[in-house]
Amino acid sequence: MPASWTFAVARDDLGETTLIEGETPALADGEALLRVDRVGLTANNVTYAVLGESMRYWQFFPPGAFGLGPGWGLPPLWGFAEVAASTVPGVAVGLRVYGYFPSAGHLVVRPDRVDASGFRDASAHRADLPSPYNVYRATTGDPAYRPDAEDLLVLFRPLFFTSFMLADQVIDEDYYGARALVLSSASSKTAYAAAFELHGRGPRLVGLTSRGNVEFTRSLGCYDDVVAYDEIGDLDEVPTAYLDLSGAPATRAALRRRLGDLLVRDVAVGLTNQIPNMDAAGEFFFAPVRMRKRREEWGRDELDRRFAEAWQRFADVVGGWLDVRVGTGPDALRQAWLEVLRGHTPPRVGQVVQL
Repeated sequence: MPASWTFAVARDDLGETTLIEGETPALADGEALLRVDRVGLTANNVTYAVLGESMRYWQFFPPGAFGLGPGWGLPPLWGFAEVAASTVPGVAVGLRVYGYFPSAGHLVVRPDRVDASGFRDASAHRADLPSPYNVYRATTGDPAYRPDAEDLLVLFRPLFFTSFMLADQVIDEDYYGARALVLSSASSKTAYAAAFELHGRGPRLVGLTSRGNVEFTRSLGCYDDVVAYDEIGDLDEVPTAYLDLSGAPATRAALRRRLGDLLVRDVAVGLTNQIPNMDAAGEFFFAPVRMRKRREEWGRDELDRRFAEAWQRFADVVGGWLDVRVGTGPDALRQAWLEVLRGHTPPRVGQVVQL
């Protein structure tokens, strides 16, 4: 069997890492082996690890299947892989797919619902986990795919999907009756992708960010105003909805002091600063729940069409906002993980690793 590798982090200390070598497992009937090829590292991946227990992200890729003990976790990564071996009709060797992968050189899947768009992993341990994470999209049947924009898909697709679904909910609920929408962690990819979708369609958009990221965030042009966190006391006192992508308790407290009852909605979207603060928010936005609602209402094909349309608009401009930094190999993956974990990646940089 060919050699492979696995990168893992300690669940109780995400800065403690290990990189082990092993062999790829032999396939049983009904299985396929994916060789993980190209992945991205963003704050979103850190969020998966921070919420690994509470949101069951660690369960997608059990460490025991990769030769590791239960104290370790494999941070989930989005990216591309190729089918290296298959016992499943319709899943051909060489097929390139986009999806949710472990921080390892391989993944064994049990393809189900195979069609031109790809397949789902029907492995038993993933059966009761959120279904959008189990989908593997074939590049040959993906309306959002462009060969020349793979790195943008690697870095942005899951984030943009959250942004797209968040904007859809905000618009659908008539902007919560607010005259201003405030987004924290405004320099983050998920925040500014949501702002891109919302800009010019409703209330005034205000981005909150650290003072060092104010200039970059303003340069994007998708916020009506950008305010440093220590300037929250200067926000206009108007009915305001807060979309919290930072999870910082101090930011929420400052907004409540400034706005009081004018804070008409408080929605936790993500945790870029690793402080679990969902309970303090009025509600929690989970993109797969919104996706399920729209799939039931619109159908899968229409949801795919609308997403692809929005993605192409975004992809046409976001390349000018980003410098893609490409590393090679497992050691580069570890280095990128630690850099993102420590918050050392500038907002203009996107970390991609070729494995």
